Amino acid sequence: MDISVIVPLFNEDESLPHLAEWITRVMTEHKFSYEVIMVDDGSKDKSWEVIENLSKENPAYKGVKFRRNYGKSAALNVGFTHAQGDVVITMDADLQDSPDEIPELYRMIKEDGYDLVSGWKKKRYDSKLAKNLPSKLFNATTRKMSGIKLHDFNCGLKAYRKDVVKSIEVYGEMHRYIPVIAKWAGFSKIGEKVVQHRKREFGVTKFGLDRFINGYLDLFSIMFISKFSKKPMHFFGLIGSVFFLLGLVSVIVLGLQKLVALSNQVPMRLITDSPYFYLALLCIVLGTLLFVTGFLAELMGRNSPTRNTYLIEKELLGSDKE
Repeated sequence: MDISVIVPLFNEDESLPHLAEWITRVMTEHKFSYEVIMVDDGSKDKSWEVIENLSKENPAYKGVKFRRNYGKSAALNVGFTHAQGDVVITMDADLQDSPDEIPELYRMIKEDGYDLVSGWKKKRYDSKLAKNLPSKLFNATTRKMSGIKLHDFNCGLKAYRKDVVKSIEVYGEMHRYIPVIAKWAGFSKIGEKVVQHRKREFGVTKFGLDRFINGYLDLFSIMFISKFSKKPMHFFGLIGSVFFLLGLVSVIVLGLQKLVALSNQVPMRLITDSPYFYLALLCIVLGTLLFVTGFLAELMGRNSPTRNTYLIEKELLGSDKE
């Protein structure tokens, strides 16, 4: 199979028929063998009914329905699990991503040898204050911290070599950082393509301003995981050592000051009356706790066996098992 298109969606029953018609036309014109996996992330509208009808009309259309809303990362991860195509394309269901970009994205993976190609919505139709400016700041920070020269990390339109999606795991809200996760997994040939950004025709955006705050928290998480997942003691142990030594030195200095005062018969208040004693004690306790945290992290590892377990209500996957 040439291409797997993965479409995560939430309450997009109006746009799905138009999107499906557009994808089918592009695939037919370019004679691609393909599948479209639509992952319904707990929609409350008629999205699943639309997916069922599309699957009846065209066996290339497959679907997974979550019992409740888990988020875009969960939907993408399940789509990656079922994808069979040599090239995997992800796109949003709101018609803001153009399926006409698929042939060139496919070519860049197959002919140019990219592991991952991310779309760049250079000209956007979103609110400048609510989305564009925060997005630019977010992307600039991610570029600086990850070393990946992309302009739009969070663009939903991306193309992947099959090996990439079978080697990475997306959870929480880490879909924003798939290029970072891919690089961490050893897929370093990451490219970018300017893509068309279209105005939303139906419904409203499902993302609020809180995604930018959560985005930075996720960025710090993934940078920590990428650097210290196999050696957490290097992180916790270093900080713990600094705090412990700082507290220990402070206690020693206070003790020496007291001894010197006693030897010279100079009146001096009790060590426990000094606020520096309690600050030193706090540093020692924090240092010890960080050390213990490092040991526990080394023992537990970063993976939870149930992290990507989802309650799937229905499936329309056909005979997709190899």
